[in-house]
Amino acid sequence: MQKTYYPKAGEIDRQWVVVDAAGQNLGRLATQIATLLLGKHKPTFTPGVEMGDTVVVINAASVTVTGTKLDDKVYHHHSGYPGGLKSITLRDQLRKHPDRVIRSAVWGMLPHNKMGKHILKRLKIFAGAEHPHTAQTSPKVA
Repeated sequence: MQKTYYPKAGEIDRQWVVVDAAGQNLGRLATQIATLLLGKHKPTFTPGVEMGDTVVVINAASVTVTGTKLDDKVYHHHSGYPGGLKSITLRDQLRKHPDRVIRSAVWGMLPHNKMGKHILKRLKIFAGAEHPHTAQTSPKVA
């Protein structure tokens, strides 16, 4: 008889990973971050269990994209009121709020449910190289 292994809360080993986004491609960076947040890089990965690490992204303003995405890619959000559709291009979003660009790309690669929202809370994004999480920084830098 085979038994299914299900990790308990005390058995989950969480690390803090610092990722430098300077000069990296947005999509490739987002897949690496999503893998770390989900815990798919660990040998004990179990679907449906939050096994991932906490990820600190620095230099978010220096992320790159290929082609003409800076002007062609548009982010939309709606205020909920009539005529409340707001649109902003990737170039303007990187200039004003570079953290939202990475958060949006990573959110698209996570499960769109309660677990995905809880996992996204373990993602810390900073536009520059300075961040307040230096005490938690592990020797593991991706």
